[in-house]
Amino acid sequence: MTRIDGALVGRTSATVHRSWTADDAMLYALAVGAGQMNPLSELEFTTENTAGHDQLALPTFANVAFGVEPPLPEDLDYATMLHAEQAFELYDVMPTAGEAHASCEVVGVYDKGSGALIETRTSARDSRGSLLATLRTSVFFRGHGGFGGDRGESARWLLPDRAPDHVVIYPTRTDQALLYRLTGDHNPLHTDPSYSSRGGFERPILHGMCTYGYTGRALLHAVAESDPKRFKAMTGRFTKPILPGETITVSIWVDGETVRFRTTDSRGAAVIDHGSAVIV
Repeated sequence: MTRIDGALVGRTSATVHRSWTADDAMLYALAVGAGQMNPLSELEFTTENTAGHDQLALPTFANVAFGVEPPLPEDLDYATMLHAEQAFELYDVMPTAGEAHASCEVVGVYDKGSGALIETRTSARDSRGSLLATLRTSVFFRGHGGFGGDRGESARWLLPDRAPDHVVIYPTRTDQALLYRLTGDHNPLHTDPSYSSRGGFERPILHGMCTYGYTGRALLHAVAESDPKRFKAMTGRFTKPILPGETITVSIWVDGETVRFRTTDSRGAAVIDHGSAVIV
């Protein structure tokens, strides 16, 4: 079994040219539920030719448009991997079409005992070298802990001791994973029962980043008045997968430009926790 330890820190991918089209932005919006409950409610994200609606891109689309394969050993068993945390920061509004140059660096490897947590940072720049966005991703590999490394910092996020300012409820489709995979994530964990069973799941689970996209839509519409220019950053920790077809609830607390959130499944269990966003 390939060893995971601190020696991975500093590994950097090649700089990759990324490009996306208006159709890619619309497909992503559909894949994270835009227009699902009311096809006429989010036309600025799902169409490009509706009178009175200039096309816009969802802020969370940055995670797809700028994503780069992390520079990890090729022979790792990705059936043992879980997406642990995702964050992004935008330095300008996410365009509906464009191109960028992106690279990914391993910035941390942490020994969690039962597994290893690997943190990467992706930087995306335009043709002039100006920073467009940074993405931060943490993945957990079961069975790779115990190498004696740093455990990492403890979380400081606290659940507000008051009722949420907004509660948004979204259903997902039973075929949601089949749709979301068309945005570029073809991990068979989300579609192949024989593969998902190797990861300890009875059925293929929904992509965590799909739930993340649903959550970003809830924040955008409830707090930013559906204006992507106001949406600057978002981070969340994946705590539990859901199955396609489940309903999610996003509870949101607003404190000025700082927004905290928690996304739960139909039984009230947190699926994205320690959530925060910056909405101006």
